[in-house]
Amino acid sequence: MYIYFLMMMAFLLERTFLYVSNMNMETERFCTYTDIQAVMLPMFDALDALKGRWRLPILLSLIFGEKRFSQIAKDVAGISDKILAKELKELEMNRLIKRTVHTGFPSTVEYSITPHGESVEKLLIELKNWGQQHRKEVIGK
Repeated sequence: MYIYFLMMMAFLLERTFLYVSNMNMETERFCTYTDIQAVMLPMFDALDALKGRWRLPILLSLIFGEKRFSQIAKDVAGISDKILAKELKELEMNRLIKRTVHTGFPSTVEYSITPHGESVEKLLIELKNWGQQHRKEVIGK
């Protein structure tokens, strides 16, 4: 389903103009298929690194400091231990978080956000702001 969506997006964008504007940047116009791919590829990379229901809440939890597994599980209500372990591995592979093992008795593991992961904070703030506006638009609250 996801691949079908990507193929349809590429097909539609190939035949139309894509306008991309950021708040603090000039509006750019992309007219060719190659230019569209140059814009879409980093967007898909970002979506792949942050996809799913749990990754952004986990990152938000770690923005406030180093935490152990159980502390993250408490912050991110509703996540199972199995899913949390999987998501932490994925976030570590994408270099958004760092796993540190402290030797001793008992040994402990702490997770912290990397400087690369901290760069997501601006995105989280904008996503929260957009979500509030969207909620007002759709629900009226």
